[in-house]
Amino acid sequence: QVQLVESGGGLVQAGDSLRLSCAASGRTFSSYVMGWFRQAPGKEREFVAAISWDGGSTRYADSVNGRFTISRENAKDTVYLQMNSLKPEDTAVYYCTANTGFLSRLARSYPYWGQGTQVTVSS
Repeated sequence: QVQLVESGGGLVQAGDSLRLSCAASGRTFSSYVMGWFRQAPGKEREFVAAISWDGGSTRYADSVNGRFTISRENAKDTVYLQMNSLKPEDTAVYYCTANTGFLSRLARSYPYWGQGTQVTVSS
């Protein structure tokens, strides 16, 4: 089991940047694939980004590719999501996720979820 706690959300203006952090505790962090998903009001949860256990491979949703960067520091048991050039449509609750398998864009592939952190981008 792994426990995940997100932080770094907040209210920003369009064009601003924000960095989310996710601190993990429990089993060995470096054995997990880590991901970020988001859910806007009235919409389904959607994939944002994922990173392999060693940080060597990443995946991004088309909507954030080139603006967001996922990274990890295994020595700190932490994964990050750097979000640049934020848009109002990025407004959502952002969730940190983990699995012991492979990089996936599917929410059902991730058994471990944090509580989420709110990101609001004003126009």
